[in-house]
Amino acid sequence: MVLEINPLIAMGVLASTAATDSAYVFFNSAVSKHRRVAAANWSAIWYLLSAFAVISYTENALYVLFAAAGSWLGAFSSVTFIRRGAEPRQHGPLGPA
Repeated sequence: MVLEINPLIAMGVLASTAATDSAYVFFNSAVSKHRRVAAANWSAIWYLLSAFAVISYTENALYVLFAAAGSWLGAFSSVTFIRRGAEPRQHGPLGPA
């Protein structure tokens, strides 16, 4: 196993997994709203984006850390984007959603 990390590949893995998770969140949002074409488009984009990261971290297991960081960033930022467009919610008995 190679323990050397190329910074460009590491940033590529981080960016591609961030984009992949964003696509996944938008895919789930489209499915929840029963938007078939949008869901199908996001699904295709999701799989295309994952190719770079998977190929990169199968060559070097340390890139999985960058994939995880990108995944977290992508999901967090896309849910933030979706929530900005939503109407304000009333707090339930368990606090904010």
